[in-house]
Amino acid sequence: MDGASRLLHSVFGFPDFRPGQAEIVQSVLEGRNTLAIMPTGGGKSLCFQLPALCRDGVTVVISPLIALMRDQVRALRAAGVEAGALTSGNTEEETEEVFASIDAGRLKLLYMAPERLASGGALALLRRAKCSLIAVDEAHCVSQWGHDFRPDYLRIGELRRSLRVPLAAFTATADEETRAEIVTRLFDGEPPVTFLRGFDRPNIHLAFAVKDKPREQILRFAAARRGQSGIVYCATRAKTETLARALREARHEAVAYHGGMEADERRRVETRFQREDGLIVVATIAFGMGIDKPDIRWVAHADLPKSIEAYYQEIGRAGRDGSPAETMTLYGPDDIRLRRSQIDEGAAPPDRKAADHARLNALLGLAEALGCRRQVLLGYFGEAAEPCGNCDLCDRPALLFDATEAVRKALSAILRTGEWFGAGHLIDILTGTATDKVRERGHDQLPTFAVGRDLSKPAWGAVFRQMMGRDLVRPDPDRHGALRMTDAARPVLRGEASVTLRRDTVAAAGEREPVVRAQVAEEDAGLLALLKARRRALAEAQNVPAYVVFPDKTLIEMAERKPATLDRMAGITGVGAKKLESYGAAFLEVITGAAEGLHPARMRLVGRPEGVVFDRLAEVQLSLARGEDGTGKYMACSQAVLRAVVERRPSTLGELMGIGGMGEAKVERFGEAFLAVLREG
Repeated sequence: MDGASRLLHSVFGFPDFRPGQAEIVQSVLEGRNTLAIMPTGGGKSLCFQLPALCRDGVTVVISPLIALMRDQVRALRAAGVEAGALTSGNTEEETEEVFASIDAGRLKLLYMAPERLASGGALALLRRAKCSLIAVDEAHCVSQWGHDFRPDYLRIGELRRSLRVPLAAFTATADEETRAEIVTRLFDGEPPVTFLRGFDRPNIHLAFAVKDKPREQILRFAAARRGQSGIVYCATRAKTETLARALREARHEAVAYHGGMEADERRRVETRFQREDGLIVVATIAFGMGIDKPDIRWVAHADLPKSIEAYYQEIGRAGRDGSPAETMTLYGPDDIRLRRSQIDEGAAPPDRKAADHARLNALLGLAEALGCRRQVLLGYFGEAAEPCGNCDLCDRPALLFDATEAVRKALSAILRTGEWFGAGHLIDILTGTATDKVRERGHDQLPTFAVGRDLSKPAWGAVFRQMMGRDLVRPDPDRHGALRMTDAARPVLRGEASVTLRRDTVAAAGEREPVVRAQVAEEDAGLLALLKARRRALAEAQNVPAYVVFPDKTLIEMAERKPATLDRMAGITGVGAKKLESYGAAFLEVITGAAEGLHPARMRLVGRPEGVVFDRLAEVQLSLARGEDGTGKYMACSQAVLRAVVERRPSTLGELMGIGGMGEAKVERFGEAFLAVLREG
C-alpha cells in the first residue's frame, strides 16, 4: 500500500485518499473480487486506476459510454499514465496505437464498451494483452432493476470466468435488489468483498419547489448563478428547445440536447460543455452519464424525474470536485399524473409495475418531505442521518398542519362521485362552486358539496397534489386520469390514521432560493479569472477539455495559496509530477506576474467588487465584438472606457452615451448588454 500512496501523490497529485478509498484500493490490489457502492463524485475511478498502476498486466475497464472512456483516457495520459480505449469512435490510427502499446507491454488500462465483448476476438485480445483485472464501471447496468439496464453487461461474468481474473465492480446507485442481481450476474452468486461507502454528497444543496410559472422559476434560478456551468433536465425534447431559447434570450450561454438531434450535433454540444466555462445544457435524461466534468455548479429539473435513483444520479453530476453545488427540482400534479401513466401504460409485468410505483412513491415522498430532505433521501438507501443544514427545508422549516379532516373530505368526494373525476371538478364540489358540470351531474346535492369552504381552491389543489404524492389517490388511465383511492387511504377514511401536510407549498411566492456561494474571496477573484484564462488557452491548444489540464478545485487552491515557486506548486492538490512538468511554469507565471500583467485601468479595481463587473463587461464586449451574429465590423471599447462605465454605473442608454469614448455606434452594439451587466452587478 506504500507504493499506492506514493503514486497517489506523484501521479494524481492528491496528498491523501478520500474517506473510504484506501480500503477499496487495498482490496482491489490484493486481487479480491470487490463491489463498491460509492456516491457520484466520491472518487470511484481512482479505486481501479491506482491498483492498475501497481499490478502486473493490463486492467480492462468496462464502461458504458464512449465519451466517458475518452475523457478518462485523456486525463490519464495527461497525468503520464499509459491508457487507451477501443471504441467505435476510434480512428484507425488510435486503434493501431492501442495495439502497439499492448504488444510493447506499455499499456496499463484498456477501456472497452460492453458491446465489444460480443465480438469473437475480444477474449483473445484480452489474453494477448495479459489482462489481470476487470473493472466494471456503472455496474448497476447489469440489473433488470437498475434504471440503465444494458444487456451487453450480462457477458461480463462469463468473461471473468474465462480469463480467471478478479473483478472489481463500481456503481453509485444500487438498492438491495440491484446489489443482489449484481452479485448473481457478475460474481456467480459468490459474495464479493462489498463496500457501501454511503450515498451522501454533503456539498450538494437539495431543494424542491412546486411549479408556479416554471419557466420563470428556472430563469430566476439560472440568473442567480450566471456564468456557472449547469444542466437543466426536461421531460420532453420540445421543452429542451424552448427553455434553451428562453435562457439565451436572457443572455445566458445555453444549448439544447436530446435524442432527436443528429449525432454530430450532440457531440458538438458535449464538447462545448466539457470545454467552456459557464455553458448551460438543457437536456433530456440522454445527457450527462458520459460527461466527466467535475465543475458543474448546479442542476435543475424543470420536470419531476422518473425515480429517486434517476434523481440521485442526475443531481450527482453537480459538484464532483467537492466544492459547493446547488440543485432545484420543480414538480406539480401534472408530473405525478405523467409518471403514473407511464408506469401503468407500459409493457412491464405487474410485479415490475408495482416496484416502479414504489420507486416513484419514494421520490414523491422526497418532494413532499416535511423535514430535512437529506434524511429522507439517505433513508431510502438505508442510511440514517442527522438534519443536514444544506437543504431548503433545513434553511427554512416547512409549515405543517393536521390535514386529516381535509383529506377525509376529499376522499369522500372521490367515492361519492364514483371515482370518475379529476381534482378540478372535485375542488369545485368541495368549495361549493356550482358549475354547469357540477349541476348537470347533480353533484351540488351531494353531502360533500361546499364542506371544504374553509380552504381556498389553491389550497385544495395543494391538498390533492400532496395526496397524490403520498399515494393516497392515483390517476386512473382507464378513466382519463380520474382520481381513485388506493388501499393506503382506507385507514384515513375510517379514522384509523392521521395525515400531516405542508401548508407552505400553496404559495410559491415565499419560495427561498439557495444561497449562491462564491468560489473564492473577492480579493482572489481576479487571479482565479486569469488562471482560468491560461487553462482555457492551454486546453484549446491541445484540443482537450479544460479540466484535463486542471480542475477548478486546483485553480481555486492556486488562487488562494499563491505558490511562488515550483516546489510550492507541487504541493497544490491535483498537481502531479507530469502536470507540474507540463503546466507548472505556465501557471506560476500567471501567479507571480498577475499584478504586472493587468492593465492599469483594471489594476485600480483589484480586490474590489467593481473588478468583477469590469471583467464581465470585458467578456460581454468580446462576445459582441463582431455583433450578435459574429459577422459585423469589429468594435471594442478601451479598458479606460470600461473602467469609467463601471465607476459611473449609467442606468440608461442616454447616460451611457455621455461617457467619453462610447459614441452612438458602440452604444448601439454594446449598450443593452452593458446595462444588463450593471443591473446584475
